[in-house]
Amino acid sequence: MAVLQAKKLSKVYNGIYALKDLNLSIEKGEIFCLLGQNGAGKTTTINLFLGFINATSGVASIDDEEVKPNDTATKKNVAYIPEVVQLYGSLTGIENLAFFSRLAGFNYSDEELSSFLTRANLQIASHNLKLGNYSKGMRQKVGIAIAIAKEAKVILMDEPTSGLDPKATAEFTKICKELAADGKTIFMTTHDIFNAVNVGTKIGIMKEGTLIHTLSTSDINANELQKLYLETI
Repeated sequence: MAVLQAKKLSKVYNGIYALKDLNLSIEKGEIFCLLGQNGAGKTTTINLFLGFINATSGVASIDDEEVKPNDTATKKNVAYIPEVVQLYGSLTGIENLAFFSRLAGFNYSDEELSSFLTRANLQIASHNLKLGNYSKGMRQKVGIAIAIAKEAKVILMDEPTSGLDPKATAEFTKICKELAADGKTIFMTTHDIFNAVNVGTKIGIMKEGTLIHTLSTSDINANELQKLYLETI
């Protein structure tokens, strides 16, 4: 059964389609990587699944519940990790995790919070450092720990590997695969073709608001995907 689904999902701004008739079905434990140029409709797709904006037509659903703006029914099952994770620089990693966990209705001990950060591959020595000292990759790990702590079924990510060095990208890929193996469903937008093949189970290529291709990573390598992507855009 699809955990993340779109049926003829569209969004129009001033008569122009930002997203047109998107049909998408992502199963439990899958990692779907959405490729496309800036303005292709990738972020619009994420915002519709998050309920940040209203769809012009069609339906977005999470765990078989329709996504609606200002509706908490689907939000409890979703975690969002933007390109730049917004956390409190004056708080430590563990304090940020405690704060956002409480917002989601959870009250964990320091030991439990530390275990979530460790699971997200953040070194123990960094748990009690202020976020102002964190790199982008470290901030992302706190974001992933928040997703784990709130028991999110779906994790939405917008350009998660942008600005990461190769080591941080490899660590991020490893964490995503572990989360998927644990039954989390991951949807990410990205420009990183080679990492998409490495981390994803499925890949979509979007152009001008339309999903042109959907394929399994088992059926294509990075060079073939790059060629298809360049031909598409």
